[in-house]
Amino acid sequence: MTACAIEGVGTDGNTEDVTETAAAGPPELPGLRGLSGLPHRPAALTLTADGSYAARLVQGPGGAWYPERWTLDGCEPYAVPLPGRRPEQPDSKLLPLSDGRVLILRRTEGHCTVALLYPTGPGTGELPLGAVETAELTLLPPAPGGTTAHALAPVGGDGAGRATAVWLLHGGAEGPQRIALVPGRCTGGAWLDREGRLLALDRELDGLTKTVVVDLGRDGEVSPLLQITERSNDRLLLADPESGLILLRSDAPGYDRMGWGVLGSTLPVRFPEALRSADAALTPFAVQPGQALAPESCAVAFRVDAAAGTWLATWRPTAKRLDRPAAPPGWLAGTGHWTPDGELRLPYATPATPCGVARVTVPGDAADAAPTDAAAPSSALPVPRSRPVPASHLQRLTRLPWNTSSALPPTSGIRTAPSGYPNDCTTSPQSDPAAGEPRTDRTHPQMCRPVPLQQAPLAAREAR
Repeated sequence: MTACAIEGVGTDGNTEDVTETAAAGPPELPGLRGLSGLPHRPAALTLTADGSYAARLVQGPGGAWYPERWTLDGCEPYAVPLPGRRPEQPDSKLLPLSDGRVLILRRTEGHCTVALLYPTGPGTGELPLGAVETAELTLLPPAPGGTTAHALAPVGGDGAGRATAVWLLHGGAEGPQRIALVPGRCTGGAWLDREGRLLALDRELDGLTKTVVVDLGRDGEVSPLLQITERSNDRLLLADPESGLILLRSDAPGYDRMGWGVLGSTLPVRFPEALRSADAALTPFAVQPGQALAPESCAVAFRVDAAAGTWLATWRPTAKRLDRPAAPPGWLAGTGHWTPDGELRLPYATPATPCGVARVTVPGDAADAAPTDAAAPSSALPVPRSRPVPASHLQRLTRLPWNTSSALPPTSGIRTAPSGYPNDCTTSPQSDPAAGEPRTDRTHPQMCRPVPLQQAPLAAREAR
């Protein structure tokens, strides 16, 4: 039996390096068996990478579905309906762009059609982009810059002939075009740079799932990203291009656990106790940007699904626990956007406020941020090509288990409008101003190519 070195919790509650076998597993509570393995639930609202626009499907009073675009970058968020000539199918997918238009993906028999929707006074304009001859086309998360749209489509059947095509649906010279072909079955998707060139995908190949990087600037060149152990299944959940902080899920500790790491550094993957829960499923959906030199201090927002319901949680790699700030009533669970100064903006919709944004301030915990000791950097992180690897340090963190059955905190700390504006400044009956479209894309510094992550060769592994 092969043993792997992971982080464990001693009797005093401090993090320590221990050796566990693959037979070990997390404790389970009666009636909640298997809850931590809940499938990913799609978000009710899709936001652009900069949080300026959002889009969702809404069901009208007669039961018909139609797209709705939200404008979120002003003091007064408002929604614009985009109904077409025919009602939309409930499985149609939407992707907002930074110029205010909304890409819609419709599935028909044997192919998928792509179009752009935009408001035109009292009606809705539609610009057809083309069609892709595939029965399954999955939109990737909004790309940095917000001017392009990508999707994944399976190619071939089962076995060695299976592959996944990466499609550029909008932003190219012509209509939809295939720009990369990746062997294996690919899911997920996360952008690792601010130029929309490095795309991370979870690839299932030869019975294992590993995260790989697809370089769209080099004709779809594929290279490994996550390789904790040779036989582990490693999936990327969330990535921040600025700081390099990533959240992942792996069964390398012997069972499925959530961990974190840093791209482009020697900081190894860690599996904190704060992100381990047997009675709830945690899904990260937003990470605080602007922390280029301090990835350990980035705040991460989670959607928590448990038997008691769904709520909001926040966490930092330097923290001992998950915090539970109160979400606004009508929060569109699993959606939100961090600002660089640490404000979490949560979209919500209620009968009284059909389009609103609550602003939650989550201060950092200075006590949690203090490192307890240091460890030697990992030597198991191969560097692709000749890119330099910046020096880094490793922190061992004190962690305490999180009780998901505890009561929710009070609703203090939530603001539904910015300071200096009335609380009802969340909706607007006015139509979308034409002066707000299109918007100028922001420029971002280029980031080095990410380094493949492995687990650190902790001292306990030397005793194998």
